[in-house]
Amino acid sequence: MKYKEELKKAFQVSIPVMMGYGVLGFAFGLLLVSFEYPWYLAPIMSLFIYAGALQFVAINFFNVKAGMIDIVIASWFINIRQSFYGLSLLKRFKDTGKFKTYLIFGLTDETYALLTTIKDDESLNKRWYYFFLTALNQSYWFIGSTLSAIIGLNIKFNTAGLEFSLTALFVVLCIEQYKNLRNIAPFFIGIIASVFALIFIPSDKMLIVSIMIALILMFTFKNRVEHE
Repeated sequence: MKYKEELKKAFQVSIPVMMGYGVLGFAFGLLLVSFEYPWYLAPIMSLFIYAGALQFVAINFFNVKAGMIDIVIASWFINIRQSFYGLSLLKRFKDTGKFKTYLIFGLTDETYALLTTIKDDESLNKRWYYFFLTALNQSYWFIGSTLSAIIGLNIKFNTAGLEFSLTALFVVLCIEQYKNLRNIAPFFIGIIASVFALIFIPSDKMLIVSIMIALILMFTFKNRVEHE
């Protein structure tokens, strides 16, 4: 295989995501069929939507028969953070050619964390390495959700608490990022923004507000953050 090293490296660094997505995707598939929706919605959503939080919320949209406008607005608020991630990767994705569209589509919190935490190996073809990393992460989610949906048709599971695996995965990635950066300032800013939003902002708006506050603080204290 021509790009064997790129695939090998992508697989190695994506193992934490594989563990997290396997469990969380499994939870999504089980939850989907537990509400008596057809199992094939799991692979369809995982292939064309590929947004863990939104897919979980979508089940509730289905249950309450939410209107299209409500779904669009809620989806925008849930996934707007990806726009901020994408801005910081414009330079990195500049020369990815035909893969750029897919890399933008496949950018998740976990993929972003890996791209910004793991130092690039200069001997690798970056375009193919980024593609393999993104595709592997999506495959973990796709396989986990599809298999669990099929299994859930015949075996009943208690799905309470399984969604916490996403939080656990974020914690692991956060620790890895700190070990790489050795800079407490960005994490301190994130804590301040999150606590403020948690106390003063309604829960359905907390995520976007905390991101905006964190960005404002990051730009305000940019020099201090970069030289910590």
